[in-house]
Amino acid sequence: MLRWILGGREAQGSVEKSSVLCTGEEQPKNWFTELQVLKGHFDIVRFLVQIDDFRCASAGDDGLVLVWNVETGERLQELRGHSQQITAITTLICSDGLMSHTLLITASSDRSLSLWDPDTGNRVQTVSDLQSSVKCLLVLERLCVWLSGGEELCVWNKDFQLQCHRQNHSDTGITALIELPKNCIAAAMDKEIIIYRLTYSTDSSISLAEIRCLSDHQDQIRALINVNDGLFASGSHAGELILWDAIDWNILAYEHILWEESPPSALAEIRLGAPKPSEMSIQHLTTNGKLILAAVGSGLYVYSILTKTVVAYRKVAHDSNVLHTMLVSDSELMSCSEDGSVRMWEIQDLPLPAEPASAGFFGMWTFGRSNKQTGPPSKKVIEVPNIRILELTGDLIGHSGAVQMFVSFKENGLVTCSTDHLLILWKNGERQSHLRSLALFQKLEENGGL
Repeated sequence: MLRWILGGREAQGSVEKSSVLCTGEEQPKNWFTELQVLKGHFDIVRFLVQIDDFRCASAGDDGLVLVWNVETGERLQELRGHSQQITAITTLICSDGLMSHTLLITASSDRSLSLWDPDTGNRVQTVSDLQSSVKCLLVLERLCVWLSGGEELCVWNKDFQLQCHRQNHSDTGITALIELPKNCIAAAMDKEIIIYRLTYSTDSSISLAEIRCLSDHQDQIRALINVNDGLFASGSHAGELILWDAIDWNILAYEHILWEESPPSALAEIRLGAPKPSEMSIQHLTTNGKLILAAVGSGLYVYSILTKTVVAYRKVAHDSNVLHTMLVSDSELMSCSEDGSVRMWEIQDLPLPAEPASAGFFGMWTFGRSNKQTGPPSKKVIEVPNIRILELTGDLIGHSGAVQMFVSFKENGLVTCSTDHLLILWKNGERQSHLRSLALFQKLEENGGL
């Protein structure tokens, strides 16, 4: 059973089946050889947030927030108060000048916001009877305020007092928020990114003004992230990846991820491998300041911020849509998917002879604004150096449902959550064995030996 959980699983679909994804029983670069199942939720677990080096909080559709010790797997607190599913969760750092304390802010479909103390499990503050559900939260530690986004954008102080708000005129409302320089905020709203500026008056009141609307995306924005102090990035349902200047909000790079077109055929309409619209959607973006990792359909794409080019890709990285990603280093990354797996990848040089560009990578990508061209696609094979591949180095299979996201605690392990109502704590088996041996020897010494 353990070998099935940790070892190679055959790709489920026959259409996109690749031998590279079948690592078999040997996964020498996968050190997650020990796992612990954490139970406590009774519905889909959608969110994980790290509290400190040894604790995380999980939340989902059951309205519960559970606090866990990732060293032992112990459930430390059970935060009850919301009557419907959790829609957003984040941490809030409170400091008295000498010591800092981490609290949790949660939003729910019951149209309430709550502030929790994860140490005691107490609800410190709550705001109810909001006009609509909050979809995203953003804490501005430097300004000592936090924001909630949905059908309206609200600014709150750390005492949960409303400072100002703006009503939005969009069916979808605000789905993502990030902080920009000069007291600005970027909010994703349907196909647009709205830039707001926070202003402090002489009487210490705060005002919120809309100063720019970026309408360059052609479809709904699904991901919005900070890259560094001067850059941010957004991804859309149509596979558009845009890199923005965070100061003047101009486009620095635009990529449109396209799947290769199948040749005209009488059987084209029933071809099993025909891509669905969701296969082009950018579900998640992550960055380490040098690279941007995009989850696009069931594929993964690594984009260099320095060269503004894609340096590695895999069209089919999972059997279903990729939901969450992480750049472990400049050459290692992780992803999780609706197929229930968590996979580890390494960026490697393309083996020779190289895969024909026209049949693989460049059939899926166009550069610049080429998606606006009306003529037939070019048949020319473009030679681009330094394109690399993603090699599967580990396949963590333990969940029976879609893995929603994960949080890395580095040497202390990896936590995953899923639609199967479970969390799994993945550990370095060798390290855990060594720690158990040390604990045993220490106990023997305390007891005077055998």
